[in-house]
Amino acid sequence: MADAALALDRVSAGYGATHVLEDISLTVPRGERLTIIGRNGAGKTTLLATIMGLTRLHGGRIAASGRDITGMATHRRSALGLGLVPQTRDIFASLSVEENLLAVGRGKAGLEEAYAMFPRLKERRRNGGAQLSGGEQQMLAIARTLMTEPDVLLLDEPLEGLAPVICEQLMRVFEDIARDGRRTVILVEQHVTAALAFATRAVLLANGRVVHDGPAQGLHAQPGLLDRHVGVSLGHRDGG
Repeated sequence: MADAALALDRVSAGYGATHVLEDISLTVPRGERLTIIGRNGAGKTTLLATIMGLTRLHGGRIAASGRDITGMATHRRSALGLGLVPQTRDIFASLSVEENLLAVGRGKAGLEEAYAMFPRLKERRRNGGAQLSGGEQQMLAIARTLMTEPDVLLLDEPLEGLAPVICEQLMRVFEDIARDGRRTVILVEQHVTAALAFATRAVLLANGRVVHDGPAQGLHAQPGLLDRHVGVSLGHRDGG
């Protein structure tokens, strides 16, 4: 699809000589909310990293908004509108909240938008990254990526290790981000119930391959798929 936000065609990728993903074909329309779920080691994080050009591509092609980005460097993919919030957060621990945000661009206008989205960050704007709680660090990681104005937002397990009240707050933010359909959001998440409630479409990965691709709410009627490929029932957290 030339007008798709993202398209992967028979992509195989991994680290060094190791293949983690095998023959992944996936088309993501603009404005879609897609969740990627699967067991630990299924290839979820590797898939997002591959989209950003952070893995070794062994085969296949990747396009963003109709443009071939297969051999493109990560910083150029970011400039084209791809933004990743990594599982590791990757904030600058020695910089203040405000310095972290200004380091990635957009200046004061973007800063005010970030603070409107995360009022807690405004309260802590003079604090160093290392002084923040886990939830605050995750808010900062998300806000930093949004400062780059991505058209496609890739979220790698943003709820990991966070208190339920923070998870609920972040999911509300993701709803706000996706509501107008201007941004495409791809969510990798172990909180299966939250992920399916947010997404319009769900892809299950197993052993680096797509084993199911369909409407997110359709999985509620297919509990066997989740048991078999994720090892979890709805309402519980999967293992990876």
